[in-house]
Amino acid sequence: MLSDKGRITLEINAPAPIFKLNDIFDREIDLSTYKGKKVLIAFFRHAGCPFCNTRVHSLIKHQEELKAKGLEMIFFFESKKKILLSSNFHRSVSPIPLISDPEKLWYDKYGVESSALKSSKSHFTSFFQKVFEAKKKNLPMHWMSGHESIKTIPAEFLMDQYGMIRKVHYAKGLRDRMAMETIWEFTST
Repeated sequence: MLSDKGRITLEINAPAPIFKLNDIFDREIDLSTYKGKKVLIAFFRHAGCPFCNTRVHSLIKHQEELKAKGLEMIFFFESKKKILLSSNFHRSVSPIPLISDPEKLWYDKYGVESSALKSSKSHFTSFFQKVFEAKKKNLPMHWMSGHESIKTIPAEFLMDQYGMIRKVHYAKGLRDRMAMETIWEFTST
């Protein structure tokens, strides 16, 4: 579907764009091999983003419970592999695949938005609160490097066991994420 801003966005009940990529741990991640499993596919900003790292922290706290309910997770970051591997936090995300996509090829295929306005508004209204939260949890925070963009707006997708997108969440700001209740509910359907 074409959004009102001219970017392609995914709709529910459509097939998930299939990727076959290596994660930062050099494991081949072929989405077609996830048929029969439910999957949360999450697109984050850069490796030093406190908004994204607090979300990753929250998701990995529930990883074992979600996996026991049949949900796998795959995370994308726009940071280069070497930047992600230089972070103890991001290395500890394994066994969840963490895919580096600095060219944002898959961000585009999944319709991840780039918005200076949404990013600026989020930074202005809640950046210091999120920095404080990330510091309390000892999560990485640093300036962007390379091709990372301050304008990237996160997105999350739930794919069912048949490879179909069943839930789509294009964030309205950097703090906006798919509700955990939605994810838990999805594991029960």
